[in-house]
Amino acid sequence: MLGALILGLLAGERTGSGLADAALIVGAASFGAAWFTRRSERVAFAAVACALLGCAVMSRAADGQRHSPLQAAMERGASATVRGVASEDPAGPTYEASVLVRVDAGSGAHRTLLARATGADVAALRVIEAGDHVVLAGRLAPLGRSSYEDRARWRHAVARLDDVRVVHLSAPRGLLAVANAMRGVVLRGTRPLSPTARALVAGFLLGDTRGIPKPVIDDYRNSGLSHLLAVSGENVAFIMALAAPLLRRLRLGARTATALAIVVVFAAMTRFEPSVLRASAMAAIVLLATLGGRPASTLRVLVYAIIVLLLADPFLLHSMGFVLSCGASAGIGLFSRAMGARLPGPRFLREPLAVSIAAQLGVLPVLLWVFGSFPLITPVSNLAAAPVAELLGVYGFFASAVAGVAPGLGPLLQQPTGLLVEWITLVAHTGAAIPVSIDTRGALGLASLLAAGASVACLRARRAVPDPAAG
Repeated sequence: MLGALILGLLAGERTGSGLADAALIVGAASFGAAWFTRRSERVAFAAVACALLGCAVMSRAADGQRHSPLQAAMERGASATVRGVASEDPAGPTYEASVLVRVDAGSGAHRTLLARATGADVAALRVIEAGDHVVLAGRLAPLGRSSYEDRARWRHAVARLDDVRVVHLSAPRGLLAVANAMRGVVLRGTRPLSPTARALVAGFLLGDTRGIPKPVIDDYRNSGLSHLLAVSGENVAFIMALAAPLLRRLRLGARTATALAIVVVFAAMTRFEPSVLRASAMAAIVLLATLGGRPASTLRVLVYAIIVLLLADPFLLHSMGFVLSCGASAGIGLFSRAMGARLPGPRFLREPLAVSIAAQLGVLPVLLWVFGSFPLITPVSNLAAAPVAELLGVYGFFASAVAGVAPGLGPLLQQPTGLLVEWITLVAHTGAAIPVSIDTRGALGLASLLAAGASVACLRARRAVPDPAAG
């Protein structure tokens, strides 16, 4: 089903919106038919439904970008004052800032703009937080072809709003108000740390990497540890571990509802990053399956989560963070248990190493396709850093939350946090100093050798088994 959905999404990029409604109707009907057919036919109906629905949602999303109510004003570079809601926190270099804003485009339509400010207006734009209601004045312009603007395009941006001035700003309401308040408490609790450590903790806990110096980010990337700075399923698990004493006191229904609320609030705190969406969707499916008494395997939950998310936002197909997160989860689901059972050494070492290697195998094809190489030091770096990062995820969140509420305890509580961050950064710096990587040819050669070795091992094992008929 997932393969059919992806094919449908790719087809939807190349077709107009004329057939989208028909594909949507037939796809929904196929899903309905899947419920009333025999098991052997159900998969075929579901695959057809996924393909048609994928084509429909992608073609409609792409058409919404191409035929925006702002198109004419954008093409002539008109000045505009727009009202909307910030979709993210501002980012950018020292003298420039940008933020995605979902604005009212008129006639009940909404579109996303990439608002950019320079000079004296940067400080005002940086005050904005995700969810804030804003009124911005600027000049509309088409999106360019830089990698940054391409990423904005796949996050539904239809145009730029240059030379932005913040006319009005008001705080969000509802879910994002709660999430921003809790996020502010956690970030406030990191103040006793040094600037770099504070920025790294924000990355570990909330996925906010804006304050991390570029050389440090390069060290994490070159040592294969950059995934630690992207909030993922582990962070969701850490939050659930902290909430476990409360959840255990509740009945099953209340426990499920409370756990779902925690997942949603945490996802909002981390700005609904693609990797968090994947992890949150998986957590929600597991919770609902447990409530219904029908637990599912990790791989099945992953497939369901991907299907739901891609149907909700087809542009996630082009999100590198989403693809890498899904690849890592697939690798863990496919390989970690078998590797953990076969690797030598004590359990507390081989299980984390098996998870690390499995995750890297899952993302290896994507990294080779996009970047052309893969650092071989990655499994060793993860073995040294991942257990410490897990401890940091639990203790660091607890210490930062308490220190945010009681600042006087911060210097004491954050001492272990600082030590944990220093160790992970040391591992990243050491791993980055070993520039040994493998390219696509090397990966294919290594895969061939491993396949040949596995074949020989299977033949030897088969010969070693006595034939019951022989004797």
